[in-house]
Amino acid sequence: MLIIYRVLINTIFILSPIIILYRLLRNKEDLRRVKEKFCLFSKKKTKGKLLWFHGASVGELQSIIPLLEKLEKDREIKQILITSNTLSSSKIIEKYKFKKIVHQFFPIDTNALSKKFLNYWSPSSAFFIDSEIWPNMLNNLNKKGIKISLINGRITKKSFNRWMRFKNFSKNIFFKFDLCLASSFESKNYLKKLGAKSPKFLGNLKFSQSEKSVINIDKNLEKLIKLRKTWCASSTHKTEEMFCGTVHKILKKKYKNLLTIIIPRHVNRAPSIINELSNLDLKVHTDEPRKKIDKDTDIYVVNSYGKTKSFYKNCKNIFLGGSLINHGGQNPLEATRFGCNILHGPNVDNFKEIFKFLKKRKISFKVKTKIKMIKTLDRLLSKKTNSKDIKKRLNFIGQKILNSTYKEIKTII
Repeated sequence: MLIIYRVLINTIFILSPIIILYRLLRNKEDLRRVKEKFCLFSKKKTKGKLLWFHGASVGELQSIIPLLEKLEKDREIKQILITSNTLSSSKIIEKYKFKKIVHQFFPIDTNALSKKFLNYWSPSSAFFIDSEIWPNMLNNLNKKGIKISLINGRITKKSFNRWMRFKNFSKNIFFKFDLCLASSFESKNYLKKLGAKSPKFLGNLKFSQSEKSVINIDKNLEKLIKLRKTWCASSTHKTEEMFCGTVHKILKKKYKNLLTIIIPRHVNRAPSIINELSNLDLKVHTDEPRKKIDKDTDIYVVNSYGKTKSFYKNCKNIFLGGSLINHGGQNPLEATRFGCNILHGPNVDNFKEIFKFLKKRKISFKVKTKIKMIKTLDRLLSKKTNSKDIKKRLNFIGQKILNSTYKEIKTII
């Protein structure tokens, strides 16, 4: 099976110039840094112990920020390498002014490139986040005797069934992990069946919270939010913005001063979103600090990365996108840590245990239709949010999980 995988990944490598050109045209790659995916590095390795963490995109990297903050204080660790696959994730890391951390894009997982990557960076330990499994890289890490960990490991039923089609190959891959920390009981059971050595469930690391301060939003916008009945639709995908726009129009009949903030998952879609919402006869304002905000603004569209926390701090009712479409939902914990109520669609398989936890505590609410969304949002806008209690409970849980995860990692490094 490894031979078949290598044939497939080498085919992707051959086609990569076309793939990357397509992604460049869609603003999903950085022209200056594309070379990193071919092991032409833009950062240098320093002398001493280096830890390497790899996560696919924004969500995976944000989940380990509190862990990175603790590890940065360790004097024995001289450098921490972070790799990811997406442009948006690299911009998130830039927002945190870490001293020991460098970011590079993960190389194409050919046998040759993975060897070149490891020969250059020579990590003392490698940590893969969530569901990032790259056979060539894992195989070469194992050959070099480098400790490999899976942290906040997530295996869905769908991915488990795919792995089980190749049982021997799967066992060979998952057995290579020296430490395996699952993000749920379900994932722990799947990981064990796939061949992982003694997987553990300490809790989902996404419950923990960064010590870094929240980036403050423009004062005029903050003032506007406080004066208006405001809700926020975050991490939205195509079609979900129009859904929210329609909800706004109907709710505005009751709340004349209603303001809806939309933060799309991919900010490069902002121009098309603005066009669609304008066609609904809604007044749309783009997030530009120096641009005066019209007092009659209906929809405020955020078109840059790294500001989500600031809006969660100021808006207490959040609809999370990727849940009305067949995407699997987004992590609700960042918003709930700011004391927010969560509204979401029916498709939240990626975080179903977390949503189940929040539902029991009446923090999250499922909405399948526009009518249900309008009714739920109407009820939430009409009452005060018990934000202090929500934050206190989640912070306690988050710290416990973070400290337990940190102790486990210390045994590896």
